[in-house]
Amino acid sequence: MLVTIGKAIKTFGVKGEMKIEPLTDFPERFRDLHRVYLVSPAGKEIVCEVRSARNAGSATYLLFAGYDTPEKAKVLNGWFLKIPEEETVPLPDGSYYWFELIGMEVVSESGEKLGAIVDIFQTGSNDVYVLKKGRKEIYIPATKEVIRQVDKKARRMTIRVLDGLLE
Repeated sequence: MLVTIGKAIKTFGVKGEMKIEPLTDFPERFRDLHRVYLVSPAGKEIVCEVRSARNAGSATYLLFAGYDTPEKAKVLNGWFLKIPEEETVPLPDGSYYWFELIGMEVVSESGEKLGAIVDIFQTGSNDVYVLKKGRKEIYIPATKEVIRQVDKKARRMTIRVLDGLLE
């Protein structure tokens, strides 16, 4: 599986560098990037070597092999930068990438199947998992009080059902 880490925004300078919008919590990862999958908004995918990477303030600029002029690089505007899942930055225990949770089955502590996670959004204090059960959407706060266990291998999350949570 490929994981999105950035988006090519626009060309910069005479060498064909691309300004990148980081879509990762680890923007420093671009410095060590050697190869990336570029995916167009229409779904076309190419593998491309990263010739150079640099930061200027909060901006990241990448130069891709074969796209070494502004005219050549311009075709990459709006393309997404993706990497294989195994190249993601390891997270501490108890932390998960959203792509690991989307589609995960959710069960109660008593074993009742409650549905699957279809979306996640951030709030000021914690993430919220959107659980789909039939046509109904239920919002599950991603707190230690509610989330009791996450089993990535079994793709199953166990939650404590607090009063009013499933209403």
